[in-house]
Amino acid sequence: MRDFGITLFDEWTAMWNGDLALAHKIMAPEFTLRYAQPGASEYDTIRDPQTLAAKVAGFRAQRPGIRFTTQGEPVVEMDDTRTGFVARPYGASFTGPDGEQIEVSGTDILRVTAGQITEVWSASGGPSGRTYY
Repeated sequence: MRDFGITLFDEWTAMWNGDLALAHKIMAPEFTLRYAQPGASEYDTIRDPQTLAAKVAGFRAQRPGIRFTTQGEPVVEMDDTRTGFVARPYGASFTGPDGEQIEVSGTDILRVTAGQITEVWSASGGPSGRTYY
């Protein structure tokens, strides 16, 4: 199940990198998002893959060229029904409004039920935060 969890997190990252069709594959029909980043409270109201894909597309349009990468070691705790948790640090790199390169990192924790993401906890310091890797 470790390999499945790592692949699922990689697909989560690929979705944030613009592969929006993955939202319908990896997200449960109904889910909960909990984002601790400054200014990210609007994510708390998203409950379905289509709305999430649209929000990610809008987020990417505001930050052309943003790139997410996985960092650090994943923590995977999952049973044979593909139910459990995957947690992993991530990094994001993008160009700020003044042309400066901005690097941030955080951690996403994915609750998985029967192979689909049912809850996400995400924490980072936002653009003024610090990086860890």
